[in-house]
Amino acid sequence: MSNEVLFRKMTHEDIPAVANIELESFATPWTEEIFEHELTGNAYAHYIVADLDGEVIGHCGMWIVLDECHITNVAVLSAYRGKGYGEDLMRQAMELCRLNEVKTMTLEVRVSNEPARTLYRKLGFHEGGIRKNYYTDDHEDGLVMWVEF
Repeated sequence: MSNEVLFRKMTHEDIPAVANIELESFATPWTEEIFEHELTGNAYAHYIVADLDGEVIGHCGMWIVLDECHITNVAVLSAYRGKGYGEDLMRQAMELCRLNEVKTMTLEVRVSNEPARTLYRKLGFHEGGIRKNYYTDDHEDGLVMWVEF
């Protein structure tokens, strides 16, 4: 066991593990079918997984359209949270954007999710507008955050 995380492109074989992370992380998780469509039917979709000794412990999804990137989801298994893997996933996503000459990255985050907001600010994101009732499960507002490269 190397205990070293490998960040790599998500494959079809990763979908069950990624869907499991979604179930553990979100009130309205994406399903295996959604991820299957993302990999096979969405030319703008890019997904990175964090692989720790053969176990997928986190993922980050994004849509890159021209020179803009929208983060669709980022999550880490609860047993591995607070160890910097979420930050590492975001840094990998940002590097992919730089390689693809992306100028702006944006995302939405729950207004109550202070740990995520703190991480995004650390990565250079700025707070933009509020999307009222953005989250369908409880109608919490979503805070739009963005960073320019």
